[in-house]
Amino acid sequence: MRLTRRGLLIGAGGAGALLVAFALSPRRYASALVAAPGERVFDSFIRLAADGSVSVAVPVCEMGQGITTLMAQIVATELGADWKRVGVEPAPPSPVYGDPVLAARWAPLWQPRFLPALADTPGDWLARLHAEREPMMITAEGTALAAFEAPLRKAAADLRAMLMKAAAAKWNVSWETLDTAEHFVVNGKQRLVFAALIADAVAYDPPDPPALRAEPAKERPGQFPEGARARFPRLDLPAKADGSFVFAGDVRVPGMVHAAIVHGPQGDTVLSSFDRKAAEKVPGVVGVVQSRRWVAAAAKTWHAAHKAVLAMEPRFHAAGRIADSAALENRIDTALRKGAAIRLMAEGDPDPLLAKPSLTARYDIEPALHAPIETATATARLTGDKLELWLATQAPELVRRQAARAAGVLRSHVVVYPMHAGGSFDARLDARIAVEAVAIAKVLGRPVQLMWSRWEESLAGYPRTPVSALLSASIGPDKRQLLGWRTRMALPATAIEAGARLLDDKEAVDAQAAAKGRADPLACEGAMPLYGVPERAVDHVPVSLPLPTARFRGNAHGYSAFFTESFVDECAHFGGAEPLSYRIGMLSGQPRLAACLVGAARMAMWGGGADASGQGIACHRMDLAASEGLRSGFIAVVATARQEEGAIRVDQLSAWLDIGRIVNVDIARQQVEGGMLFALAQAIGGSTGYAAGLPTAGRLSQLGLPLLADCPKVDIAFAESDEQPFDPGELATTAVAPAIANALFSATGLRFRRLPLLSEGL
Repeated sequence: MRLTRRGLLIGAGGAGALLVAFALSPRRYASALVAAPGERVFDSFIRLAADGSVSVAVPVCEMGQGITTLMAQIVATELGADWKRVGVEPAPPSPVYGDPVLAARWAPLWQPRFLPALADTPGDWLARLHAEREPMMITAEGTALAAFEAPLRKAAADLRAMLMKAAAAKWNVSWETLDTAEHFVVNGKQRLVFAALIADAVAYDPPDPPALRAEPAKERPGQFPEGARARFPRLDLPAKADGSFVFAGDVRVPGMVHAAIVHGPQGDTVLSSFDRKAAEKVPGVVGVVQSRRWVAAAAKTWHAAHKAVLAMEPRFHAAGRIADSAALENRIDTALRKGAAIRLMAEGDPDPLLAKPSLTARYDIEPALHAPIETATATARLTGDKLELWLATQAPELVRRQAARAAGVLRSHVVVYPMHAGGSFDARLDARIAVEAVAIAKVLGRPVQLMWSRWEESLAGYPRTPVSALLSASIGPDKRQLLGWRTRMALPATAIEAGARLLDDKEAVDAQAAAKGRADPLACEGAMPLYGVPERAVDHVPVSLPLPTARFRGNAHGYSAFFTESFVDECAHFGGAEPLSYRIGMLSGQPRLAACLVGAARMAMWGGGADASGQGIACHRMDLAASEGLRSGFIAVVATARQEEGAIRVDQLSAWLDIGRIVNVDIARQQVEGGMLFALAQAIGGSTGYAAGLPTAGRLSQLGLPLLADCPKVDIAFAESDEQPFDPGELATTAVAPAIANALFSATGLRFRRLPLLSEGL
C-alpha cells in the first residue's frame, strides 16, 4: 500500500511539528521528534528552529566513526544549508528509525527457521516488519548509510521544495526554477533566507516523488588529498579538542553515588561469599548490592567504591564450565580434527580432489579483547515508576527493554539518553551494564553511576571467538593452477550466540545452549576464496566452549581474511609464482578488486615479494545487501615488515580501497587509518588467554598493543567511483594481518599462522 501525499502530511499541534513520513514503512507513525515552540519537524529527521538552524536526528551511535557528521552532511547537501548552522541530536526510539538493512543482514539470528526466504533483503516484508517492530535501532555492520541516506535525502529534499514553493509565491515565479545554497533560496541575484520562509513553507505539500538533487552528497578523492582542508569538518571535533565533549562517565545527576563492581570469572560462575563489613569500613561507602553473578559497592566517589568492592574479597564458585585456555584449545583442536562438519558454502565439490591435497595448512586465532578507551559506564535514576538511563550503547531500544524488566516498570516509562562512545568495536552491544546500574539504583533508592574498571572490562567483556581453520588445496601438475579448495573452520556459533543475548535477552549460558551444534553462516563469512577456483567449499564444525563470545570489529572477516589470504600466498610460493600476478590471474570477473591490488602495489613500489624483501600483499572484499541491490567494498594492502630483536616491526602499510561513492573523504580516510591500526594491534597483540576463568592479559599494558613509536607509515588511496557507498570502517581491518604475515615470510622465511603473530614465538 502506498500512502497519498496528502495522507503523509501530519500536523503536530500548537508546537507546529510536521511529519512527512518517508517510504521506509507502509504504515503511519507519529512524529518521532517533538517540536518546541517556534520549531518545525520534518520527516522525523530534521528539526528546524525559528532562526533557520537545522538539527539532524541521528538514529545510530557515534563511536568515533564520524557517522553524525556524515548524516548531517547528507542533509546539508540536499537542503542547501550553511554547514555552520547544522547540528545533530540523538534520535528517540521510533519505528521510523528501524534499520531494515541490518534486519535483513541479521535475519539468520532472528527469523523463524521455517521462513528462510522472507527476510533475505531489506525490501522483504519480514525484514521491514522486524526492523520496525522493536524498533531495530542498532549500530553495527556499517549499515547506516545504506539504511538512512535515502530517507535523509528525502526529508531534506521535501523541506527544500517547500521552502522554494514559499519563495516562489513571493516572487511570483515557478518554484522549479529556484535553488537553495548557504541557507538561502536563490533566484538569480534574489535571495531569501530560510528563516523568513518557514512559516509559509509548512502550508505547501512536498512533491511526490521527492525533487532530489541530481547528485547525492559526494567528494572526489582526488580533490581532497591527505592534509587538505575538509569541506565538511567533523561536528564532534571542537568539543573533543577542548575537553567539553560529554561521555557517559561525565554525567552528573543530583544525589548520585558512584558504584564499582566485581564479576565472577568467565564461564558459569556464581557469587559464593564476600565480606560486607570490610566494605562498610571504607569512608564514603553508602551500600553494597549483590546479584547471582556479581557484587557491587556504592560510595560518594568511584575510587572509594572500587576500594570497598575489592576489600570485600568476593569469591565465586563454579556452577558449570569455566573458561580455561587449555580446555578451549583442546576442544577446538578435537573438533577440527574429528568433528562433524556442516557445509555452509560451496561451488562444486572439492572433496574428491582433496582426498590427497597438494597443500594443507592450519591457522589459529586467539580470543581478542575489544579494549575500548572508555570502559562500560551507565547512570540510572529510578523515580517512582520512571527510569532514566545515561550510557553509550549501540542498541538503545534493546537496553530500554532489558532495563525496564530489571526495574519492574513499563518500557514506555524508560528514557534512554544515548551518549557518544569513546570507542566500542562492538563492545557496546552488551546491555549488562544498564541492567546492573538499574539493579543497584533500585536497591539503594538513589541515582547511581556504575563504571567498570579496566580489569572488569577485560574480565566481564565477551571476547572475539577463538578459531582454528584447516585449509586444503588441490593444485594442478604445473603447481600453479588451483583446482580445489576447502576451508574447514572449528569455532562456536558465535554470531548466533551473540544474537541470542542481544535480541532475545538470554543469559550467556542460555545463549550458548541456544547456539550449540548450529551452523553459523555469519561466523564464517569471508572464508570462501574470492578467486576463480573451480571446486571450493567452506565447512563449519560447531564447537561448544566454556567461554561466551561476541561480535568484534571486522567480525568473521577479521579472521577469515587472515587465513584465506595467507594460504593463497602459500599456494603462490608452492608454485614459485609472484604473489600479485598469481592473485590477479585468478580474479576473472572482479575488476574492482584487481584494480585495488594494482593500485596498492604501485603505491608501495611492490617488488614482487621476493625473499628478504619484507613485503607482503593481501586483499579482501565485503558485501552488504541493500534496498537497491548489493553494495561492495574492496581493499588491497601491501605491508613492509621485519624481525627486530624478537619483535615485529611494521615499517609501512599501503592500502588502496574501492568503497564506491565517498560522502566525506576526510572521514573515510580517518576510518581506514583507524581500522588499519586496529588491525595492526590485533596482528601483534590484543588477545588474551584464560586461566580459571580470568584473563591472562587484563590490563592494556599486557595486551601488547602498538605504541605511537610502533605505528608504521600509512598510505591510503581511494578509487574514483560512483557505485553505491560502502562503509570502510570494518573493511579496513581485514587485509592488514595477512599482509603483515606474508611480509614476515618474505623477511624471515617463516610462516606465521597464528594470531597474534608472535603468539608462537619467533
